[in-house]
Amino acid sequence: MSKIDNNNAPWHCLKRASTPRKATVLAIGKAFPRQLIPQEYLVEGYIRDTKCQDVSIKEKLERLCKTTTVKTRYTVMCKEILDQYPELATEGSSTIRQRLEIANPAVVEMAFEASLACIKEWGRPATDITHIIYVSSSEIRLPGGDLYLASELGLRNDVSRVMLYFLGCYGGATGLRVAKDIAENNPGSRILLTTSETTILGFRPPNKARPYDLVGAALFGDGAAAVIIGTDPVTGKESPFMELSYAVQQFLPGTQSVIDGCLTEEGINFKLGRDLPQKIEDNIEEFCRKLMSKASLTDFNEMFWAVHPGGPAILNRLESTLKLNKGKLECSRKALKDFGNVSSNTIFYVMEYMREELKREGGEEWGLALAFGPGITFEGILLRSL
Repeated sequence: MSKIDNNNAPWHCLKRASTPRKATVLAIGKAFPRQLIPQEYLVEGYIRDTKCQDVSIKEKLERLCKTTTVKTRYTVMCKEILDQYPELATEGSSTIRQRLEIANPAVVEMAFEASLACIKEWGRPATDITHIIYVSSSEIRLPGGDLYLASELGLRNDVSRVMLYFLGCYGGATGLRVAKDIAENNPGSRILLTTSETTILGFRPPNKARPYDLVGAALFGDGAAAVIIGTDPVTGKESPFMELSYAVQQFLPGTQSVIDGCLTEEGINFKLGRDLPQKIEDNIEEFCRKLMSKASLTDFNEMFWAVHPGGPAILNRLESTLKLNKGKLECSRKALKDFGNVSSNTIFYVMEYMREELKREGGEEWGLALAFGPGITFEGILLRSL
């Protein structure tokens, strides 16, 4: 039998009151391309599509696919694209024009679908959106996807637009921090934050001189996400589920080369240092405590955790370093399993799973959202569940 309060509402329907003038998450949505790839089929498809004859590369990719813990991913890349652009699978081809012909419209299409889902959940007209923040590391053009997206959604032509380009995996958390600042400094504003990513810019044949290409092939996926942020939710019209209490960005001096991305005529080349998990492990506790101190929190295990799953090694190191109880990173592991690492989007997939988790009886009030990326840059947000 459900617990009933004095207003005869079941306990699982009760909500904490939001803090006046604090930014809240009012709705969330996501979208993916049509092509779904189960991990067990990825190796054969990738080796076939790139015409790779090297057995050792195939064996290495098979090992990587097992260690990533990913089970399914979505991708824009498909047979029709490779039939139209066979040069994408040819080593050394100058293909940046072709990649952008595919990526630019693809990311906006996914962003549009995710935004529509988010606005539908929000329940208010799109014309009530006052600001739009567009995050992507997958398109390059002027004007940017923010303008195309605003036009397709039918937003007002005086909507204030912000583009956040090429931030990588921490881009979604940066978007939340920027949206929080805008919301709290513009009473009554409603910010649509949209992230959209595709791996088209980095797709290429495997090469032993670029070992990280195989990591990318085994780990990354495509998709989009959207959230609406605002303060002082309208009673009866909006349903906030999370409050953005405090946000911090920090970079680690001297680590610029640990995650290195370079745009070339052949697309984006990435290099990932083996010491990335260790760098995060060495600095994460102090960073988390800086955030927690704003609410006088001291116990890691009395909080919920929405961590960007850059890969299983990062989650394992964080869990071990902070001595987190088993299950604390379950939403991050589930997002990684279901979608792979979708760069800036993934933190929102984690948060959506976390929303359902926090509806259970006794769900924690306070938590942390964390994301890591080039720099090495840490983004952290102290969250309060509503």
